Order: sequence, then structure tokens, then C-alpha cells
Amino acid sequence: MRKTALFLLSRRTFSSDPEIPSLYSFLQPSIFALKRTTQPQDSNSPNSLKNPTSNSVSEPQKSNLEATLHQSLLSNNTDEAWKSFKSLTNCSSFPSKPLTNSLITHLSSLPDTHNLKRAFASVVFVLEKNPSLLEYESVKTLLDSMKKANTGAPAFALVKSMFKNRFFMPFEMWGCFLIDICRKNGSFAAFLSVFHECCRIAFDEKVDFMKPDLVACNAALECYCREVESVVDAEKVFDKMSVLGVRPDKTSFGLLAYLYAVKGLNEKVIELEGLIGRLGISDKRDFIHNVICGYVKSGDFESVSAAILRGLKEGEGQGFSIETCIEVVKGFVQNGNYKSLANLIIESQKLEPSSVLAERSFGYGVITACVNLNLLDKAHSILDEMNAQGASIGLGVYVPILKAYCKEQRTPEAAQLVTEICSLGLRLDVGNYEALIESSMSCQDFQSAFSLFRDMREVRINELKGSYLTIMTGLTEHHRPELMAAFLDEVVEDPRIEIGTHDWNSIIHAFCKAGRLEDARRTFRRMMFLNFEPNEQTYLSLINGYVTVEKYFSVLMLWNEVKRRISAEGDKKFKLDNSLVDAFLYALVKGGFFDAVMQVVEKSQEMRIFVDKWRYKQAFMEKHKKLKVSKLRKRNFRKMESLIAFKNWAGLSS
Repeated sequence: MRKTALFLLSRRTFSSDPEIPSLYSFLQPSIFALKRTTQPQDSNSPNSLKNPTSNSVSEPQKSNLEATLHQSLLSNNTDEAWKSFKSLTNCSSFPSKPLTNSLITHLSSLPDTHNLKRAFASVVFVLEKNPSLLEYESVKTLLDSMKKANTGAPAFALVKSMFKNRFFMPFEMWGCFLIDICRKNGSFAAFLSVFHECCRIAFDEKVDFMKPDLVACNAALECYCREVESVVDAEKVFDKMSVLGVRPDKTSFGLLAYLYAVKGLNEKVIELEGLIGRLGISDKRDFIHNVICGYVKSGDFESVSAAILRGLKEGEGQGFSIETCIEVVKGFVQNGNYKSLANLIIESQKLEPSSVLAERSFGYGVITACVNLNLLDKAHSILDEMNAQGASIGLGVYVPILKAYCKEQRTPEAAQLVTEICSLGLRLDVGNYEALIESSMSCQDFQSAFSLFRDMREVRINELKGSYLTIMTGLTEHHRPELMAAFLDEVVEDPRIEIGTHDWNSIIHAFCKAGRLEDARRTFRRMMFLNFEPNEQTYLSLINGYVTVEKYFSVLMLWNEVKRRISAEGDKKFKLDNSLVDAFLYALVKGGFFDAVMQVVEKSQEMRIFVDKWRYKQAFMEKHKKLKVSKLRKRNFRKMESLIAFKNWAGLSS
């Protein structure tokens, strides 16, 4: 419950404007009133702290109130603790330093705005009346809670009260909370006055621990560079950093570079770039990103292109961040500069080494940015423009479009684009093919899947097995055995796939399940022709299919073939098992082929396969209950003998 309440508190929206009206709106309704009224004073309002009703309190009374305060804190009786604190302060007295700070810490830790207001009011009151009672950790705890609640105005008011009453805490203990609040609210404007006051105190009053740190200096820089866009003020911050002994980092230089680029101060950009090189900052990607963003902001697209190409020449452009590419795309596309952007990609390809990975090329970054911004059609426009110029297009330009097609299941376009890629002599990796084929199968675009697989074979990719299985599995799930047969026939001689009997069995089983027995038989003959040996599963599928449509003679033909195999091969390759014996016996009894039935019985006995006679008794009674031996004797003596043998074996009366 406590964690839930804290979460809800952290999600509450409060004004971050440090002006007084916002501050009072935070304190309403039960702490400070916005307007004076003649209503009775709220028992929670610390107006009584500022207007004591009595001048003194006896020591016994003070001891009793402190004891009550202490006990209330131990028992988490917050209202009673607050009441005791007010009673003491109303009498111009304060609890002991430990009790005062315990109360502030307790109020700050509670997951509700009301008690956060109490904590704030208490600290401000103590700062004004007796700041020596406060401990750094108590104030830190309160500011931390304000950060979580995103209460900007009270947090800044508290810090300004600290300054006013000369309660100086080390900057590192509280500065980060104000910076985080400002960052969360998207503006560092409120932080500027605090930053400058800290610098003044550190410089003029020699309070060294009040010096802002690097994070604070960068926050001030970010405000002047990105919000105010003031070169003079930004450079003054750099001057202050020098006096403070704070060494700028790549973020600092990046912010200033952005501002110079926005203002069109190209010479200063170049000068700054040289400076960071002399300072030993080897990774210039953040610097280049900020320069590009600045030029985009100012609409200077020639300078954007120059900065990108300069970065590539210097080896800093490989792997331009997606954030950089998004800024570039926003600038060029929103202004309709497709031709210029296409030219930029073409020029970048000339500077990138041939060994660069597609995913690290500038073209890949730009097209990926288009996709991320839901501008896939704009990506096409860029690609078309590059084609119109007869440019040699790198693989990196195609890959993001293919991935977008895959995600959106626009597989016909993807297959067409892959064919185009292959015609240019470019080669996708197996992962891209597999993803596209899987997407094609999931949306039942089988022809695109076949086309993609043909491309994989043509470009001599060795790892074909995964995509082959994806296609076959998808066709099986969607009950398309005719496509399975055609696909298998197309790839059967490719040694990279390693086709086996089980592949044929899948097709035969699917045909039989669909009642397409002629197609199943044709597939079976094709399988035999290509020297793939049928196994037990092959025959089981065919038998079950024939039984379903009562083609028992076809089962007899299968038995004759199996019998020949057993006789010719012995025990080497093919063996009857229980399932196959059962299937043959059931079908042959149903068909009335008792001579074959007894052949199966004989083979089962030779191989010591258990046979459940009851099942075949039932089959006989269902199909041949009225069959008389006497009638058979006149027509077919051999069949009569087989029938008698079966009935004796099955235990049926003659």
C-alpha cells in the first residue's frame, strides 16, 4: 500500500513555476491561505507559528509537549505530532534539534501532498526563526520527496529561503533535485537564478562547497543554448566554469556547438571543434550531432550536408546515431528537399569504406529514421530520387525498407524489392530472408515466399533449411498440399536442403486428410521414382485415406508392395510394426480380402507382433455378417478357405 501511494504521489502534477502564486496554490487549502479571511484559523495552518498566542512556555510544559511529540513520531501518529510541534512554536519555543529533524523527515517520507506541505512549512519556518536547528539530511530528504512529487515551485522557494537565511548546504546534496525537476518539466529557466546565486556565494563569500558541479553548469548551458539561444550568456557560463575549476565535457561543448550552428557562426563551430580535439576528446559524435541539429534548426541544409560529409571524411560518421538521422530527416523532408537528401546519401556512400556494415551506413540511418517517423512513402521518394540520378545504391538504403515491409506484412512489395536488390549484385543476409519469408507465410502470401526462396538459392546462400521448414510448415498449417508438392518438386535436388522421406510423408498425409487420394497416389509414385523409400508412416497415411473412401482394393495393392519389400529386403530396411499391421488387417477385413488378411497374420506371427483380434471381429460383423461359406464354396474355393481360416483365427463361428 505504501509503495502504491508513493507511486501515485510521484505522478501528481504540480506547477514548476517558482513564482509566488504557484507556490501558494501548492500550499492551499490547509496550510497557507491565498487570501486573508476572518474565518477561524485552520488547526493545520502554521499561521499560528508566525503569530504566537502566548509569549512563553514553562519547562515542564515544554518537556511534556516534546515527550508527546516524540511518542507520536514513534507511533506514527502524524496529526498528534504536528499538533505538538505547533503548540511549541506558538509559544515561541522549538523542540530539540533531533526532534525537529525527526518530524521533518517523518513528514517528508509520507506519501501524501498534505504532509509534504507540512514538511515544507516547517522547514521554511525553522529557517526563518532558528536555522541552526536544521540538519542537512532533513532538508535533503524533503527536496528528494519534492522531486518525486514534481513540486517545482515549493522546491525553488525552499532553496531561495535557504539563501535568504544564509543556510548554506553543499551543492552536491541538493542541486541534483532541482535539476531533475527542471528536466522533468522540460525547462531549466527556473534553475538559472539559483545557479548564478550559487556562483556568487562561492566566488564572493568564499563558500567553496556551494560551487555548482558539471551537471549544474551543463543545465545552465542547456537553457542558454537551447531555450534562450543567447551566445553571450552561454559564453559567460563557460567563463564561470573556468573560474569554478569545472572542466567542460563533450556535453558542454556539444551544447555550445548547437548554439553556434543555430546562429550561423560557422567559424566558431570549426574553432570549437579544433579545441575539443586539443583537449583530448576523441569521440566527436555528440559534437557533430549537436552541430547538425543546430543547422537543421536554422534551416541551413548546405551546412548540414557539409557537417555530415566532414564527419565521414574524418572517420567520425560511421554509425551516425538514429537521433541524428531523425533530425536530418525532419529537416530535409519537412522542407521537401528529397533531391538534396538523396544527393547527401549518394555522397556519403562514396566516403564510407566498402567494408562498412549496412546497418552502420548513413543511408541506413536516414531510411530507418523515415520508417521510425512513419514516413515509409518518403523513404520511397528518396530511393526513387537516387534511382533517377543513376546512383549506385548501397544495401543499407534497402534494408530498413525491407524491414518495414516485413513488419507491415507488405510482402509482395518486399519480394519485388529483393529481386531488384539481387539484380544489382547486392546480397542480403540469411536473417533478412528468413524474416521476410516468415512474414509472407503468416499472411498467406505464398508466392512471395516462393520468390524469396528462389532468390536465396540463386545468390547461393547455404543456410536454406530454416526457410524451407518455415514454408513447408506454413503450407501444412494452411492445408495447401498441392503447393507443398510443387515446392518440394522444385527444390528436391538441392543438396543444401537435405530432403528426406518425412518431407514426402507430410505431403501425402495432407492430401489423404483432404480426401485427395489421386494426388496422394501421384505424390507416392513421384517419391518412389526419385528413389525416396516409403516408410511405415507413408503407408499408414495412404491406408487411412483409402479406408475413409472405402477403396479397399487400393489397400490390397499396397499390401502386395509391402509384402514384396519384406521378402526382398528381409529385416534390413523395412519392418512391419503394430500400427501398420493393425491398419492393414482392419482395411483388408473390411474389403473382404481374407487371403491377404491371413498373409498379414502370418507375417505378424513371424515378427511376434501382438494383434487384438476383437477389433477385426467387429469389422467383419459390420461388413460381412451375412456372408455364407456355402455360397463361396460354389464360386471361389480359395476365398472360401481363406474365410474359414480367418474365422477360425478370429474365433468366429462358421
